[in-house]
Amino acid sequence: MATPTRPRAVVLGQIGRDLVLVLDELPPGGGAAPVRERHEWLGGKGANQALACRQLGADAALIGAVADDDAGQAALEQAQHDGLDVTGVVRRSNARTALLIDVVAPPGTRRLLEDIGPDVTLTPADVAAVHGLIAGADVMVLQLQQPADALLAAIEVVEGTDVLLVADGAPPDEQVREALLRAGAVLRADQREAALLTGRELAGAPDTLVAAEDLVRRGARAVALSAGADGDVVAWSGGHVVTPLLGEHPVDPTGAGDAATAALAVALSTGESPERAAWWAAAAAAHSVVQAGGRARLDAREVRRAAEEAESASVASLRRRS
Repeated sequence: MATPTRPRAVVLGQIGRDLVLVLDELPPGGGAAPVRERHEWLGGKGANQALACRQLGADAALIGAVADDDAGQAALEQAQHDGLDVTGVVRRSNARTALLIDVVAPPGTRRLLEDIGPDVTLTPADVAAVHGLIAGADVMVLQLQQPADALLAAIEVVEGTDVLLVADGAPPDEQVREALLRAGAVLRADQREAALLTGRELAGAPDTLVAAEDLVRRGARAVALSAGADGDVVAWSGGHVVTPLLGEHPVDPTGAGDAATAALAVALSTGESPERAAWWAAAAAAHSVVQAGGRARLDAREVRRAAEEAESASVASLRRRS
């Protein structure tokens, strides 16, 4: 039997240093609190999504920018140790590598502080330099916090090709949103980003579904939007599913969206249906929130097993109600 080919994923997004601080409780203004746990590692949404893609079964390349400093060197070394292709990572002089501070306290609450200078975001020239890397991929994941001109350059590379385009977040402007729809992208957004993506506040799963289906009609291949406590709505041409929030007692929600985005990208790029991909995303998100920090620690077999169990339980519940 032939060994299945691993999909090739490229992830265009932020790379930085994550500092994760776990407290028993957040101090009041002017107060202080001891740190119970401290972690420092490779972070940023782009790096987190690339690592999650790798853990879920794809060969993953990272496209982003770091400074020519010690933190940037450490980030590159960590990414290589993680098995990521870093040929698309740019080193900037006279800059400083992004720093993200994740402050976590019970019950599953966090505060995220970001120091991301414009010098460590991507430019159209950076994208042009890795044209071949992007064009040779099976799936490209775009983190939409990058500058609009760089995003438009990346979309142009894959438009009209067989490269699956998955976009995470809220587009920085209308031009990027229309380009994504024209290219038939898969769109994923959390609750705050969904409001920016759709231009209005969304209340619950039914309202979110209407908005997701509208984006599908406008050209999106599939749309995955958070509906808060109602779970996640995933819509595509001819169908939709609402997946509940899986798992219990989350420690830190920081990595849930990155894990879900990676799962959608890997599942769809390997030929899974949008419905099955939605359950992969829900399971990956649940597995990501059981520890502090956004760095992925996913087991592909465990995620698939959890997704199948959750999907089967949902089908059984629907049958009991009918």
